[in-house]
Amino acid sequence: MKLAATALCLGLTLVVTGVKKNDPCAYEALPDTDAAFCRGLEVSYPELGNLGCMFVPDCNHYREKITLWPKPTVKFPKALEGATYILVMVDPDAPSRSSPRARFWRHWLVTDIKGADIKRGKIKGQELTGYQPPSPPAQTGFHRYQFFVYLQEGKTISLLLKENKTRGSWNLDQFLSRFHLSESEASTQFMTQNYQDSPNVPGSPRGRQ
Repeated sequence: MKLAATALCLGLTLVVTGVKKNDPCAYEALPDTDAAFCRGLEVSYPELGNLGCMFVPDCNHYREKITLWPKPTVKFPKALEGATYILVMVDPDAPSRSSPRARFWRHWLVTDIKGADIKRGKIKGQELTGYQPPSPPAQTGFHRYQFFVYLQEGKTISLLLKENKTRGSWNLDQFLSRFHLSESEASTQFMTQNYQDSPNVPGSPRGRQ
């Protein structure tokens, strides 16, 4: 009797919440190995909200829309009001996770961000590299899009001439070392793949590399 009641309760819960098995619009969390990367940073896009540690859902053309939407809202709730921060967005899986010859692809780089601003999700500062939306090439599997926030500590940050010539094959470690930037204050990432390659069910192994 108790088992039947439990089953009925579960069924009602699923109906009320609208949760369906294999729902392509369900938010699927990243595997634990990738989820460990997410620390205190929120990255939100129109219609989707915060994508931290999630796959972009395979419905409503979201995987296509994200390649067209403007820059996301990035919020670091624990930012120090009087501090200054650097925001970095990269793709470590260019052209693919299995063969990242162009790692790191620099999608966005902003310096001189006031703590009071990023704490509220307002990215105002010196944009050294303008925002480029996630655009994974077809047939290259899922790409990670990673965001880091570093404490600037009064340093003047700039890119070398050779770094400004291309976004790809950026030596992120060398950049951080040059300005003595230690571990990031916060970070997060999400995954998506080319919308033309998207399977019907989110999280399908097809295309994941």
